[in-house]
Amino acid sequence: MLKTRILTALAMLTAFLAALFYLPAIFWAVLLLGVTVTASREWARLGRFTVRQTVLYLILTTLLGGELLFLVSEAVKVDPSSMAIIWLYALSTLFWLSLVPILLRINCPIQNSGLFMLLGWLVLLPTCLALYQLRAIDPWLLLGFMGVIWVSDSTAYFAGRAYGKHKLAPRISPGKTWEGVAGALCGVLVYALVWLYLLDEGNLLITWLVPLLFVLTMLGIMGDLFESLLKRHAGVKDSGNILPGHGGILDRIDALTSTLPVAAMAVILIYSTEL
Repeated sequence: MLKTRILTALAMLTAFLAALFYLPAIFWAVLLLGVTVTASREWARLGRFTVRQTVLYLILTTLLGGELLFLVSEAVKVDPSSMAIIWLYALSTLFWLSLVPILLRINCPIQNSGLFMLLGWLVLLPTCLALYQLRAIDPWLLLGFMGVIWVSDSTAYFAGRAYGKHKLAPRISPGKTWEGVAGALCGVLVYALVWLYLLDEGNLLITWLVPLLFVLTMLGIMGDLFESLLKRHAGVKDSGNILPGHGGILDRIDALTSTLPVAAMAVILIYSTEL
């Protein structure tokens, strides 16, 4: 299993980097839409949709995602930091900062299929659009924000294994500890200092980078917990099995869904003040 996980991870990383830096914008959009629709299929599984509901959900996700990607692609041609869809990033931010903590606290399954569909779009579509717009602004910037999650996950894992005693959310994800959270914050702080060293002087990101990355770290943990909650309610270990050794798409992007829309909104606002 470990060998399978490593080979799958290497294949995904290679394919992602190649797409990030070399795919034309139109094909990048098609790739993102395909990943989003695949993830929506897994979301339907977590929501225990009927076959008819699942088909309808995939069709609507394709239409909505395609329309929004067209809108943002036209906007970034004029200005990569366009505010055309910042309202959607703001809605996503509000969802993660206000509603998700409540859902995690009450630990109650979402029974209404219509509500579960709406929440799925609120989780997946802003992430898809943030991936497109952040790449349009700067592929390295997008990679840097994704690196926050990779660093956070790795340092949390090792800190939790070595020092973990106090459970973070035992009813949702028993393996997570507060010591792991502290390790994640320490790892991201070092990562932020390296990033600051590499940034050009005068870049407004310098002022906001450390607090922004700390916020993203905490949101990433929240995104991970939220998907764990949904899987627990659905009675499944993984959201899917499309990635050998890694489960489904949602299992790999859970922390990105709660961080990238917030990162995109922050970058757009920072760059707009710079102008």
